[in-house]
Amino acid sequence: MIPLDVSLTDGIDQLVGVFRDPRILLGIPLALLGAVFMSFGAQYQHRGVQKVERLSGKTTGGLSRSQVTSLLTRPSWVAGTIMLGLAIVCQLAALSVAPLILVQPLGAIALVITTVLNARVSRHKPTRQSLIAIAACVGGIFIFVTIAALFATEQIVTSRELLIILGILAVVVVVFAVFWLVVRRRAQALFYIMAAGVIYGFVATLAKVIISRIQAGNFEWLTLLCVVALLGAVAVGAYFVQTAYSVGPPDLVIAGLTVIDPIVAVLIGLSVLGEASTAPVWALIGFAIAGAIATWGVIQLTRHHPQLTADGKPKKPRVH
Repeated sequence: MIPLDVSLTDGIDQLVGVFRDPRILLGIPLALLGAVFMSFGAQYQHRGVQKVERLSGKTTGGLSRSQVTSLLTRPSWVAGTIMLGLAIVCQLAALSVAPLILVQPLGAIALVITTVLNARVSRHKPTRQSLIAIAACVGGIFIFVTIAALFATEQIVTSRELLIILGILAVVVVVFAVFWLVVRRRAQALFYIMAAGVIYGFVATLAKVIISRIQAGNFEWLTLLCVVALLGAVAVGAYFVQTAYSVGPPDLVIAGLTVIDPIVAVLIGLSVLGEASTAPVWALIGFAIAGAIATWGVIQLTRHHPQLTADGKPKKPRVH
């Protein structure tokens, strides 16, 4: 028989996350504050995009160059952009003290806040199906974060791993660009949400890598290449996000971003960065199940969102 104190010691040794480095917990409130800024920023940006589309009279085929330029003159869109900038600052601060696979999924709280805000602005009360979908999104992410808090560890990113990430990002951007050229006239919100979510997953990963290399005093040409790739990915992802606002409600866009984005970032963190290298098999299975639940929630929300399935004529949203 194994002594009780020995088994307890072995069990605690496996829980390397917050038990090894309590600083990890500092990333949680920072990430949650970023989620609040993200929620309000998304609502204001959506309002600005809708206003620009109405004034221009063009509402199909994605945002045109003139519409993108016009966004800069909309106070609501500018205010939303500032809030999203603050969300990014909070996110980067969180990434500087905690592993990617713990911090990134916490943005899911933005979905709850955005849902409440959008219900008030659009005057569409959430349906039972949409509430179940939102619960699946947030519940799946909560399970994921709980497991990550116990087993996530910081790892040194090698040049080889960094080149792998950059190579995959290049392929992803090309694939979405080609697909966009083919389907842009008939693309639905889900396409733009998926594209933005996947690309922003790489943005979060690159941000984490850059922060880690700067902290280690390792800023050289490869790190500089990461900065360039990050800025390019932000620009491409931003276009997809703004276009998603033009064809879908803000809480649906946030649902996609706060689920697809962390899933992509976490997959990279698990497979390339090795942030869960100490996790047992059951934890990896838990990651997969939690991710599947959250993804199912996003798909269900696109099918049952009250603004997309409303009976009769939708109520006119409040736009200022």
